Amino acid sequence: MNPMRLIALLITACAALMAAPLTADPADIQAASRSVVRVVLVAEEDGETFYVGHGSGFAVAPDKIITNAHLVAPLREDASIRIGIIPSEGTTTYGGRLVAISPRNDLALIQMEKGRLPSLALLSTPLDDGASVMAIGYPAAVDRAQGLDARETVAPMAPVKTPGVISGGRTTRDFDTILHTAALAKGNSGGPLVDLCGRVAGVNSFGSLSDGNDAEYGFAVSNRELFGFLRSAKVDYQLADSPCRSVAELSAEERARSAQAAEDARERQQAEKAERRDLEERALRDAEHAVISARENHLFFAALMLVLAGVAGAATWTLHEREDMQRRKIAGGITAVLAVTAVLGFVLRPGFDRAEEMALAAVKKELGGKDALAGGSDGTYMCRIVPERSKISASSPEPVEIAWTASGCVNGRTQYGQDADGWTRVFVRNEDQLVAINQFNPDTREFRTENFQLGLTAMDSARKIRARYTSQSCTTEPDRMAELEDMQKALRLALPAQPNEVLTYSCTAKAAKPAE
Repeated sequence: MNPMRLIALLITACAALMAAPLTADPADIQAASRSVVRVVLVAEEDGETFYVGHGSGFAVAPDKIITNAHLVAPLREDASIRIGIIPSEGTTTYGGRLVAISPRNDLALIQMEKGRLPSLALLSTPLDDGASVMAIGYPAAVDRAQGLDARETVAPMAPVKTPGVISGGRTTRDFDTILHTAALAKGNSGGPLVDLCGRVAGVNSFGSLSDGNDAEYGFAVSNRELFGFLRSAKVDYQLADSPCRSVAELSAEERARSAQAAEDARERQQAEKAERRDLEERALRDAEHAVISARENHLFFAALMLVLAGVAGAATWTLHEREDMQRRKIAGGITAVLAVTAVLGFVLRPGFDRAEEMALAAVKKELGGKDALAGGSDGTYMCRIVPERSKISASSPEPVEIAWTASGCVNGRTQYGQDADGWTRVFVRNEDQLVAINQFNPDTREFRTENFQLGLTAMDSARKIRARYTSQSCTTEPDRMAELEDMQKALRLALPAQPNEVLTYSCTAKAAKPAE
């Protein structure tokens, strides 16, 4: 093959790879799995507990589980049947209580009697045909293949994830469903069908039957049905209205943006240098003209005083001939004063070296005025999300208000640490399984949050690291700042390589309230 043609083909292939959309992060599916549970039905008879069956479900709120109506239908016929909620991790299981059921569209809501789980966000709009999805749940076929008995299946374990694509939306059995190719088996019922960012597209309900030759398809109850069911049950839920994108894709865009920003900054610095040079030259010219004018004024004044001194001297001589001693003394004094004034006017005329001092003062004054207009870093900022520079898991966040001081104190109570990335603070949440890295740059007026959705083990480790830092307020003490730096380094090392969510905000300074 012609070498030039080979090179052209390689360039074309590389361009095609670069143009191809990046896939979403597998860590998002892992994070979504934290919310998926095994829903177990058990019954008691003569003091013995019997396994009735199981399915899947997911947390739509921290204490509420969505599943299929057909899974919990036996409870309506046998009051002795109880619900068990088996999470995907940890060592604790929970009891559940059926609070709403809709056989028409195969949906049911279970209230957890104790405990809290991370909740999944629901996609606000349907996925397009061909979109990649994952079915997450607890298929019984996998339990059997692993040789698990009934007792072992009620212990927390990770759910099974099966990939597929959307094949279309169909109305089946009088309700709206999503047709997809993710493999479903008995036990998957009630589990979520999610996009590659871990947001719920539907609730898996049933699969098609195959005689071994035909492809198998799954059906999920669409979010359109789920929204109405949750509203009727008065359940608050999270909506996801942002496109699914990967952190790798976002990072590539940010690198390109940073490179462009660096180039813009370089050009801006060159322009500022040229402007300062022009300003210095103009100021020096103006100062030289001012000095020349001042010297001319001094010389004119000295000459005028000298002429007046001459006139006064002539008057003194005339009075001397008339022998008018008193007036002669007065005239002589005036002559002397005028002569001295003329000499002082000539001697005190500004030198040309004064022009440089005047030019420097003028430059400092003008540049100082520009700095004052630009404003300092201290103050209160209102920060609003920039969607195109963010990876948003749920709905768009509300604006964030930041009261900032140059020492890194935020809102008068939280101390940020300064490192290579700027002013940063790592937060370990107590109310849910999330670690956040907040970063604020007062120069660019950008606020950035990276959210890491962790499992229980990783979260416990993060909380232990956080417990080493005891200060709860702003400080500039070197020992406290060093302690904060050590804690944040340890937390960063304990976190995954990439966050699950990246939120970038653009901040503007709030006007100060007028004094009353």
